[in-house]
Formats: sequence, C-alpha cells, structure tokens
Amino acid sequence: MKMYEKAPAKINLMLDVLHKRPDGFHEVEMIMTMVDLADRLELSEMPRDSIIISSQAGYIPLDEKNLAFQAARLIKDRYDVKSGVHIHLDKRIPVAAGLAGGSSDAAATLRGLNRLWGLGIPTQELLSLGAELGSDVPFCITGGTALATGRGEKLTPIGSPPQCWVVLAKPPINVSTAEVYGRFRSNNIGVHPSSLLMRKAIEEGDFQDVCDKLGNVLEEVTLKLHPEVQQLKEAMIKLGADGVLMSGSGPTVFGLVSKQSKVARIYNGLRGFCKEVYAVRMLT
Repeated sequence: MKMYEKAPAKINLMLDVLHKRPDGFHEVEMIMTMVDLADRLELSEMPRDSIIISSQAGYIPLDEKNLAFQAARLIKDRYDVKSGVHIHLDKRIPVAAGLAGGSSDAAATLRGLNRLWGLGIPTQELLSLGAELGSDVPFCITGGTALATGRGEKLTPIGSPPQCWVVLAKPPINVSTAEVYGRFRSNNIGVHPSSLLMRKAIEEGDFQDVCDKLGNVLEEVTLKLHPEVQQLKEAMIKLGADGVLMSGSGPTVFGLVSKQSKVARIYNGLRGFCKEVYAVRMLT
C-alpha cells in the first residue's frame, strides 16, 4: 500500500521574539501561512521493521538526521508499529531556507503514516507529536494561516490572506537558526511588528495593509551576518514587489505581488542575484 502527501512551504508574514524562556527556547509571536511550493512524499509500507528514506536530492541526509525519519521513528515507537516504511522525498523546497521544508516533511510523514497504518490518531495528538519534533511542525500539520505563540507550537487559526503571487528568492548561503536566535537581543529592536494589526489586515482582506504590516525582528541579526540578504531585499523592492520580508531566520526573502504582470519582471530580475527563485501562489 502507498500513500501520497504534499508538504508545502511556509512563510512568516510577521515574526516577533518576546523573550528567552527558562527551557532555552524563545517565546515568539508569529503569523504564518503556506505557499504553493511543496515537497511531495510517497510512503510505502514494508513488511520488515525498518525506515528507509530516499530522495532525488543529493544534499539532504537520509538517516536519523532527517526530520521525516525522526517522525516515522516517533510514530512507530509511540504506537508500537512493527511494519516498516519507505519514504521517498521529492524535494522542491530549498534546504535551510527559513521555509520549514524539513518541518513540513515531518508533518506530512505524521499525517501519511496515520493514514497508511490506520492508526486513527486525532489531530490534537498529532500536533503534540509534531511539537516533539520541532516548533514549526504543528503548524505544518494543520496548514492554512495561523497565529503561533509559545515557541511556535500554540496555534490559533485565522482567515486566509488576500490571494496574491509570492516570489521567493534564496541566496546561495545557509543560515543557522540557532546562531540567529543566539545573537538576537530584543532591546536592539526599535519597532516590533504587531500580530493584532497583521491579523486585522488579513481579516479585512486589505492586501496593501498586509504588505505594510510585514515585519520580522530576526532580520536585524541575519542582515548583519549576511549582507547579500539585504541586497536581495533591496533588489526585490526596486523590481516592484508590493511587500518584501525575510522568512523565518532566513535567508529566503519573499515578495508579495498583487499583479501577475509584475511577476515575470521580478522573477527574471532576481535570477541575476541567485539561482533559486520561485514564483508561486499563496495557498488559501
């Protein structure tokens, strides 16, 4: 038996870091949504008790370092599943890009194995499993658009943003999320983005207001560490994107674009800066 799952990328429309918690994580407030750039997973049951990960991408780990592997092992151990599984990852989301590609693969694995093995795990329980794997995994399980608090695992679903094009560009660098959070100092931030104002803009369907309320306090750190991210942001603004922001801890920069006529110009212009450029739609 086989199951297929789609694992979409996420972007942060706003991201604020409130303080460091006693458990070592940071208390955050984010509004996240998904875009139509996705990995695809094929999950095949195997009689022998093992987990095999394969992929056409030569740059990802295929062992226990892979979040999909960790998700499969967690669900097997927790529910005493003796069957094995072969998971093929058709990778499309850039790695270490601030787009939650690994987290979305883990979420898709949890959803897919729940169906493949007929476990009947309720959504709330899946979310708890996801939180054990990573802060973005619970959101990637439910998808849609949500306000995320805590360390990112506490989710409040909200309405979908106004439909638009999203141009994503990842410079040829990798950014360490741990390093970015480690260097972050909240007292260095002037104006913090507001989840209340972003949510209001989304619920009113005001595209320009959504663009105006974009904000990510981690930009302050990543842009200093990697000036090419700043250059990419400036290029996207000059090319005519309506709203531009770095996603997560970076280095991917996204631009919200209301008119399809602008998309090709922005896409082609950015290809002069980096190879990994994508023009996709917001998932609503």
